Amino acid sequence: MTFRSVNPATGEVVAEYPVESAAATDERIGLAHAAFLGWRDSAFERRRGCLLQAAGLLRHRVDSLARVMTAEMGKPLAEARAEVGKCAWACEYFAENARDMLAPEEVDTEATRSYVRYDPLGVVLAIMPWNFPLWQVVRFAAPALMAGNAVLLKHAPTVLGCAYALEQLLLDAGFPNHLVQVVPRDVDMVEPTLGDARVAGVTLTGSTRAGRAVAEIAGRNLKKCVLELGGSDPYVVLADADVELAAAACVTGRMINGGQSCIAAKRFVVVEPLVERFTGLVVERMTRFVMGDPLASDTSLGPMARVDLRDALHEQVVRSVELGARCVLGGERPGGVGAFYPATVLTGVGPGMPAYSDEVFGPVAVVIAVGNDDEALRVANDTSYGLGAAVFSADAEAAEKRLAHIEAGAVFVNDFVKSDPRLPFGGIKTSGLGRELGTLGIREFTNAKTVWVA
Repeated sequence: MTFRSVNPATGEVVAEYPVESAAATDERIGLAHAAFLGWRDSAFERRRGCLLQAAGLLRHRVDSLARVMTAEMGKPLAEARAEVGKCAWACEYFAENARDMLAPEEVDTEATRSYVRYDPLGVVLAIMPWNFPLWQVVRFAAPALMAGNAVLLKHAPTVLGCAYALEQLLLDAGFPNHLVQVVPRDVDMVEPTLGDARVAGVTLTGSTRAGRAVAEIAGRNLKKCVLELGGSDPYVVLADADVELAAAACVTGRMINGGQSCIAAKRFVVVEPLVERFTGLVVERMTRFVMGDPLASDTSLGPMARVDLRDALHEQVVRSVELGARCVLGGERPGGVGAFYPATVLTGVGPGMPAYSDEVFGPVAVVIAVGNDDEALRVANDTSYGLGAAVFSADAEAAEKRLAHIEAGAVFVNDFVKSDPRLPFGGIKTSGLGRELGTLGIREFTNAKTVWVA
């Protein structure tokens, strides 16, 4: 059996990779655990040096890495280069700040000395998706490695070229052999791997359905679990919002990575007096996206990652229109080769429609009209998801006072939602458990160990 990566723009096979046996995976776990036992005692300066070297190699290899990403999942080349640059930034940030983030915390008690120290847990299984093939891995791996852990990477089978390129880059950066390893297996390896005493935990970025399955296995084995799952992020445009600013941010937030992002702007919740002008501005901006060859310099919208994903998205659009939504731009599935789908705008969206209740993973903007600011906040929370949200208002201070009532792991005021190495990232409700990035993220796969010296 082999895994196959297919260029979504051309339908051509990029590469095939053999699937390893269960026995080979068992051996790989042993090698990872042995590497961890040495790495956990390494000095911060050594870890820092390796991660800074990785950042330098990412910047040096940006073109080759970007082309692998574009070939495997269709990201326009400019966006792929930007993703590599963000990975380098994260490596540099954690290289420079991990020591302080993980420093023992002194606590004043009657003991001679009492404190909390943060020790690495061990080998962590990382189950990663195809949409940001390098960033999703690096945002977990950079802090996890700086904390002293080892990584087994079960990447999406369609982007194994990216996985192996990153594995080699980390080796070239000086990380020990077997500390970071790609596991070319399907999901059948998750249960036995988490049942292995040498594996300390799991992190997954993916669908809510996948998160439930992995959480059940992790729970049964009492293993640490961090889940970053789906989202249906509301972008709330209040009555006093700067409409032009809001429309620009909403479209940017919707169309990054062709809309294939967990934190993409999924639902534009707009107060009635602003809807017509806002929708016009959104349509105008969405019309500017040039769909085509992701390697071409003038392309701003490449193909979706797979044809089946494109077809599922189209069905959501069709079904929503059948239930009363209006398609004012796009919405037609192109003929010919490739997983292309045009920039699309749906208006008149309401409860019961897929565009209202489901995660819409692609270049489809959804406009939901509401009567007033209070209704806007109610609709924003009318979802099982709770990953990100944005609020647009001329009174940023007043908007901030409303944030306590928005059910999301991150809320941005007058800007689109984005991940940042300096800030924790993650969701609530069915959008996940735990946090990545920031101080909270680097501590997720550590043992907060209490020390009492009498």
